[in-house]
Amino acid sequence: MDKQLQTEIEAATLKRLLNHLDANKDVQNIDLMIVADFCRNCLSKWYSSEAKARGVEVDYEAAREAIYGMPYSEWKDKHQTKATPEQMVAFEKRQAAKSE
Repeated sequence: MDKQLQTEIEAATLKRLLNHLDANKDVQNIDLMIVADFCRNCLSKWYSSEAKARGVEVDYEAAREAIYGMPYSEWKDKHQTKATPEQMVAFEKRQAAKSE
């Protein structure tokens, strides 16, 4: 497989991941952080960082809009719920385990 085709496959895979996350808005960022140690905001930071590495400035809010499919403030108002105490305990355990 040549590099161009590999890049196209990787881009299509990311697009499928974003579509999957968009179709499953009930999966909160805190849930993703607990289980996989990344969330939509992490993807946004990675997007911005990769753009910068290629000489393109994409600020964090623009990257969030690319990942969330809408301005983050709008997504947050429509879809984000407050983390439960149980979620926070699980998140803190995950963070503590990382630092050991």
